[in-house]
Amino acid sequence: MAEAEPIIRLRGITKSFDGLRVLDGLDLDVQPSATTVVIGPSGCGKSVLLKHMIGLLKPDRGRVYFKDAEVSAMSERQLVAVRRHMGFLFQGSALFDSMTVEDNVRFPLREHGAGTEDEQRARCREVLRLVGLDGIQSKFPEELSGGQKKRVALARAIALGPDVIFYDEPTTGLDPIRADLINELILRLQAALGTTAVVVTHDMRSARKIGDRIIMLYETRFVWDGPPDALTNVDNEVVDRFVEGRASREELAEIETGELFTGAAGKDYTRE
Repeated sequence: MAEAEPIIRLRGITKSFDGLRVLDGLDLDVQPSATTVVIGPSGCGKSVLLKHMIGLLKPDRGRVYFKDAEVSAMSERQLVAVRRHMGFLFQGSALFDSMTVEDNVRFPLREHGAGTEDEQRARCREVLRLVGLDGIQSKFPEELSGGQKKRVALARAIALGPDVIFYDEPTTGLDPIRADLINELILRLQAALGTTAVVVTHDMRSARKIGDRIIMLYETRFVWDGPPDALTNVDNEVVDRFVEGRASREELAEIETGELFTGAAGKDYTRE
């Protein structure tokens, strides 16, 4: 059977900020109905990569395609129709504090004129039920826990029935149990809705659990690409150290000054 056409294609994507190269000639095909996880150190450009896929950033060079449409060449007005097929879970949830849960979830439906008031309320109940939160429609974000905010934001991301859901550090700021709940939701939504998922994270437990494919971004380029089970035998020191959470000798040397640590008043804390 022939492999399905990629739903997202990146060709030669290069991006710099204030003269600092962040992405350098990246090529990537994202396969439909699968979860692609992008890992890498903090500040390496993972979120920048996501923002190119959704059209929030334009590359300095290269092209981005969603299905047959060149996203990187579109105006903001043209992107509106394309984003109708995309959902985005922001790192900080990005809920509107002045809106109720229902209004937050219905926001993309209103923006795109999707359905009547009654249809929007019904859709809100449906997606909140999918994330296990039906019944909290009248609450405000300040009344929710961190995990609940993530789940409401996820309900909003799937409200329009997107083809692709983008997750930017979905488990950041959550304790291990709440993080695992989000991982389970990602898996269940992918199975129930058949959507494509692109996840950016540095949480290796999450990456292994939800990913069909894991890619590592490091110093502007992809340095590894494969299935999660292949991470147990990686012939690449950079990837291996990241997966194990192990600092390099050079990084350790930065904190090995060889001097006694003293407080502001010169007290020697090593002799307590």
